[in-house]
Amino acid sequence: MSLAMTQAAAAMAPLMTFLNESSYAKARRTSGILDFTFGNPQEMPLTGLVDALQRWAVPENPQWFAYKQSEPKAQETIAASLRSWRGLPFEPEDVVMTSGAFGAIAVILRALLDQGDEVIVNLPPWFVYEAMIHSTGARPVTVPVRAEDFDLDLVAIEAAITPATRLIIVNTPHNPTGKIYPAETLERLARLLTDASARHGRTIYLLSDEPYSRLVFEGHDFVSPLAFYPESLMAYSYGKVLLAPGQRVGYLAFAPGISERTHLRDAVTMAQLTCGWAYPNALLQHAIGDLERLSLDLAALQAKRDLMVEALRRHGYRVHRPEATFYLLPRSPIPDDLAFTERLAEGGVYVMPGTVCGAPGYFRICLTASLDMLQRSLPAFQAAIEQQR
Repeated sequence: MSLAMTQAAAAMAPLMTFLNESSYAKARRTSGILDFTFGNPQEMPLTGLVDALQRWAVPENPQWFAYKQSEPKAQETIAASLRSWRGLPFEPEDVVMTSGAFGAIAVILRALLDQGDEVIVNLPPWFVYEAMIHSTGARPVTVPVRAEDFDLDLVAIEAAITPATRLIIVNTPHNPTGKIYPAETLERLARLLTDASARHGRTIYLLSDEPYSRLVFEGHDFVSPLAFYPESLMAYSYGKVLLAPGQRVGYLAFAPGISERTHLRDAVTMAQLTCGWAYPNALLQHAIGDLERLSLDLAALQAKRDLMVEALRRHGYRVHRPEATFYLLPRSPIPDDLAFTERLAEGGVYVMPGTVCGAPGYFRICLTASLDMLQRSLPAFQAAIEQQR
């Protein structure tokens, strides 16, 4: 195994251990378990999703299922949506179709990074950021968010920037905290990155990972870092809003003001080709106009959030109320979150240990479960915490 892959494997070790050696590993293929670990659907798919796939599966020409890169109609649809949604002058050529946000992140890392480059990642991170960075020969530099409010720690970010810094990844709304980074924070971050780029004579790019940006709860507004920093790119996935993560479709969007646009676009194309034709399949691109209009039931998701936050607090858990996403991040009642999540598993409830997702001392609950599953889990949550009293 190469050094890069060895480092990537080390970064993935907590997740792989959880998947292969925990109580969840033994139970995860059992039907009917109370599984709140990953953002997988626990109920039947959206009717509109099924209708769209059936409609666009009917070929309109002999090339319908031929090799596809970024289909022009899909690019046009997304650019128009972004102009309306984000208020920025996106053009179709600013959009690259990818296999979800995962694919978007993979290709921009391959396109942008060289051996020895550094990438700032905020903790807790998405599981695979660090491994993906290591796989390119670059080095992840981790900076925890502020413990008191989960906002970006701009002082720590500034201190982490070196002449080797090439990129910062900002995940907003944030998995697993549910934090939407406020406009004031993003504006200050933009100034910080602009000054650091000038100081080191090298552009520091910002990758905004935004797969949850349509899953925003009442009373909160989402603003993208692209509104403040022109040297930005956006990764987006339809898998979250459609609750269909196995249908791998998303995109990478270049901020309208980004420099080196042509060079970056060519580099991304080469990355997609050399990563094994890393484009979404033809059917999903044909259907994007219909998929763009669909969403899971956000009011129902918010009701699940409120149910669980109130019940967990009533039982004595310390848990914040997320502003977006479909996750909760309660604090573990004992420092060893791995031990506590095993205790929950003994009661038939499976959650993600915080240690696995970069948040030791916490655990993550995924609200993509059915309402019935959430309600049936509450006695186990109560019993597990009462063992500490």
